[in-house]
Amino acid sequence: MTTSAKSQGSLMLALFPLIILYAGTVALFTLTRENASDIAVYWGYFVPVIGLISLVTAWGNAYVRGDSRLFYLAKQIIIWGALAWVLTILHKMGVDSALGGQKAAVTLIMMTALVALLVGLYLDTKMVVYGAFLGFCGYLLADPGHSAILVKIGEPFKVVDPANKPVTMVIAVAIVAFLVAAFFLLSTRGSAASKRSS
Repeated sequence: MTTSAKSQGSLMLALFPLIILYAGTVALFTLTRENASDIAVYWGYFVPVIGLISLVTAWGNAYVRGDSRLFYLAKQIIIWGALAWVLTILHKMGVDSALGGQKAAVTLIMMTALVALLVGLYLDTKMVVYGAFLGFCGYLLADPGHSAILVKIGEPFKVVDPANKPVTMVIAVAIVAFLVAAFFLLSTRGSAASKRSS
């Protein structure tokens, strides 16, 4: 295998978790809009996936900054573990049943978005981008009247009547967010490679 092929394979492997993150979020957003039954359960299953992707994709950041990887691992586990603990308590209290499927899903989305932003601010810039995207999805799901914001977002994409095409707009925003996150990921990889070679 040539060096170029290995490099492309390595790049695709590095980007794969981000693809799962954004594609999974868009799929769950679409199902939530369609009022799929037990949708909050699916979001609940996706939260650990988000935490695992956050842990894996930011591993290089700790190396580049010269932080202790054990300390980095402990911080990630504490933050995502705290969210899982809170969600478990809320589930045992029956909050998700009391709220109903879609409201419970929106609550879970917004809580996860806040945690992703927190992780992003302290450990990994890519998660700030994802947290903002997830918060945007939650904002659109919370009230259909919020779709007016899509008109402003749709102008640069030249989408006709974007307020009535929330899924299309979320896909467009997901692509932009993915590209920004990929840029941060590639920057970290470049910094790590130059640090190893020096």
